Amino acid sequence: MLQYGPFNVALHAAIQARGFSLETLRRRLEEQGITVSLSTLSYWQRGRTRPERADSLRAVRGLEVILELPRHSLLTLLRPSAERAAGPWLPLEELVPEPSVRDLLDEIGDPGDRQLTGLSLHDQYIIGPTRALTEIRTRTVFQAQQRGVDRWVAVYHHPLGLLPRSRTARGCRFGRVRMDESSGLIAAELLFDRALSRGETYLLEYGFTFDENGPAVNEEGRGFHTPQHEYLIEVLFDPAALPARCYRTWRPDAQTALKDSADLRLSSYHSVHFIEFGMAAGYHGIRWEWD
Repeated sequence: MLQYGPFNVALHAAIQARGFSLETLRRRLEEQGITVSLSTLSYWQRGRTRPERADSLRAVRGLEVILELPRHSLLTLLRPSAERAAGPWLPLEELVPEPSVRDLLDEIGDPGDRQLTGLSLHDQYIIGPTRALTEIRTRTVFQAQQRGVDRWVAVYHHPLGLLPRSRTARGCRFGRVRMDESSGLIAAELLFDRALSRGETYLLEYGFTFDENGPAVNEEGRGFHTPQHEYLIEVLFDPAALPARCYRTWRPDAQTALKDSADLRLSSYHSVHFIEFGMAAGYHGIRWEWD
């Protein structure tokens, strides 16, 4: 029941199994800094409404902790239906400004992301002492939407058109890799260790390194043409190259100008980040100013 849902049935069963009242859940959520009304919790378990907004999805993650459920066990039951997902999905060409992206994917044989749901994705960008991007590290968790899925295709476009000098993988291995030297675009096939069963999750990590003497960059991010449950982006700066200001950025597609949506504070550990739950398709990133 918990694995296949629906969400309200799984939530009700988990609450009953733990013997918690809705007031207890509300209070425990409040202790985590999450405010949810009793009526909302009641509607969720009765199926009258579903968590949709970012703050509601944060509350669902809190419920997973309180009810001692596996991570993402409730969140995965909230993935959009095929009908509801059709609207927010965007063609990759609308998010990547380089026209060669479709050629690279055709050469690899892109299986299409509709076979996988992105549950969690963490991007870490490392900025070196000369203000150049030196490394990208990505950690992501998928859930198979059909039996037999055994790979994912990662696409990366350097903001200044550079290609990586090396790459790493953990929990997977690189298959076919195609690059466009004129634009700094790379498409890489990441092969799983096995074909997945429907509903099975898979964790993998991969990364790219760049020339430490490259040009200075002032923004990074990722375009999503599918909805995403959770996205965490972090930029780590060398102590010798700290920015003056940092901003969260957003644009719905490659044809729209990048917009700053919030100020971000640099930590004493020289990093800046933001995390988003229930994220819509589009480009999400961080921009910074050197002085």
